[in-house]
Order: sequence, then C-alpha cells, then structure tokens
Amino acid sequence: MKDIKNIAFDLGGVIVTLDQSQAVRRFVEIGLKDAEERLDPYTQTGIFGDLEAGKISAEQYKAEMERLVGHSVTDEQLVYAWTGYFKEVPLRNLHLLDQLRNEGYRLMLLSNTNPYVQKWANSNDFSEEGRGLWSYFDARYLSYECRLMKPDERIFRKMLVDEQIMPSETLFVDDSPRNVAAASELGIKTFCPVNGDDWTKKIYDYL
Repeated sequence: MKDIKNIAFDLGGVIVTLDQSQAVRRFVEIGLKDAEERLDPYTQTGIFGDLEAGKISAEQYKAEMERLVGHSVTDEQLVYAWTGYFKEVPLRNLHLLDQLRNEGYRLMLLSNTNPYVQKWANSNDFSEEGRGLWSYFDARYLSYECRLMKPDERIFRKMLVDEQIMPSETLFVDDSPRNVAAASELGIKTFCPVNGDDWTKKIYDYL
C-alpha cells in the first residue's frame, strides 16, 4: 500500500519552465520601464502581488497598470506580458500528470497565479495537445481565487481540509525552497525540483 495518495503541483518552475527575463522584456514592451524592479521569480509584491493574492480585481490591476505606464493597455497585452514568464510547457510533464492519475493519484494544482496567466493556461493554446491546464488535475487552488498565497500556511491548510486528505499522504512539488519549507511544517511530504530540470523520473523516489 503506497503512502502517498495525493500530489499537489506548483505551475511555474515545475509543470512549465520559467523565464523571468522574458517576462521583464514583455512588460517593458508594453510600457513598464521599471519591470525588472517590480517582478519577482517566486512571490510578487505591490500591485502584482495584490492581483495574485486576490486583493484587487483584474480590472483594478489593469487601471493601475495604465496609470504606471501612462497609456491604455489591453487584456491581450497583459496576458502577453504575464505569460512571458513561461519559456516552455514540456510535454513530458503533461504526460506524467496523465500517467500519475491513471496510477490512482489525486492531483491538485496549487499555484500563486492570476487571471491573466490562467486565461492562457486554461485555453487550448496551453499545450501542444490542445488541452487546457485544468484538464490534467482533479482540483485547483489558485492564489487569486483562494485569496491566499504560498508560503502562507493557510493555503495548504485549505487544500487539506477541502480535499479531506492527510498531510502524510500528500506530496507537494514546488521549485521554491520557501514554499516547500512551509508545506513541510504541516507534515506534507515535499519535493523541490530545479526550474528547467527533468523531474519526471525523480518524482517516483518520493512516491
């Protein structure tokens, strides 16, 4: 009888490969000259953090962005800028998600994210197979919907309670050492792969 029954995955740096420099370039393109100072690879701050924490709506964020750049911006431009974070979506990772579900694991998405990223991620443009991100998971816990951000322990507790699962039977996969440390404090098993690495075989060492 396997110990792990549930697996929660981060999005950026795990399922998709991150490229912060590309995101910075795209935000500069749409007029945010100090994008490098404003953007963080793990946890956003300022209006970027407020958007991902669900403290402000997409409409409020857009209005504030227009104030910062000094001209109007479209939703499409904001999706373009935010998705600059994502360098590639390796098919091997998506195939592994399908394989794990077929093996009986319950899969959750647990991500610090925002409506602009999710508009792309849940579209058919997300993968070469024409499937949206959510189709690979049984449940999702997105920071802007939960109004909580990793590494706040409350988002992990919410997942455990809502899913009615035990920490000892749950593996959390995230490329941020701070996030996996927070999960470990609650007794959740953790795996911290490096952004861009092929972790699809190594995960079985934790299952």
